[in-house]
Amino acid sequence: MANIRVIEPYWYQNAFVFDDESMGLEKEPFLLDIPGMIHYLVKDIPDARSGFRLLFSPQPFSGYQAELTRIKEEDDGYGYKVKYEGQIGWCCTVLVRYFAAAPDLLYIKAEPGRDRYRASEVGALQYRILKLEQMVGKLTLENDLLKRGTQT
Repeated sequence: MANIRVIEPYWYQNAFVFDDESMGLEKEPFLLDIPGMIHYLVKDIPDARSGFRLLFSPQPFSGYQAELTRIKEEDDGYGYKVKYEGQIGWCCTVLVRYFAAAPDLLYIKAEPGRDRYRASEVGALQYRILKLEQMVGKLTLENDLLKRGTQT
C-alpha cells in the first residue's frame, strides 16, 4: 500500500502555497517550476486557486497523474524531472519533513479540495450553522421538558 501524504495548496499573493500545522508550515510556497507542474495538474479542477488536495507518495497509487524522478540535489533542495514531460521542478528541504529522505521517485495527483468555500458562500454557511444551532437548542429544551413531564 502506498504511503500517501496529502496537503491542500491554495493561491496566495501570486503563488501556490500550503499550510501544514503538524509540520509547522504556514503559507509554504512552491518554487521555481513546481507551480508550472501544479497548473498542469489542476487544469481540470474548477477554481483550483481556492484550494485543492495534492496527494504525493514515493510509491505508485491508483490514479496518480505524474511520476517525478529525483535527478539532483542542489541549493538545499532536490531537482525532480517529470517523466515523459522533461520539465524539471525544485523541491525544497521541506520535502524531507514528510519522508526520512528525499525519495528517488514521487507520484503525485491533484484532486478537488474539500471543506473550502468561496468568500461569497461563507456568509450563507454561517447563517445555516446559526439556524441549526438554534434548532438544536430548541430540541434540547423540548427534550428536557418532556423528560421532566414524564418524571412527575
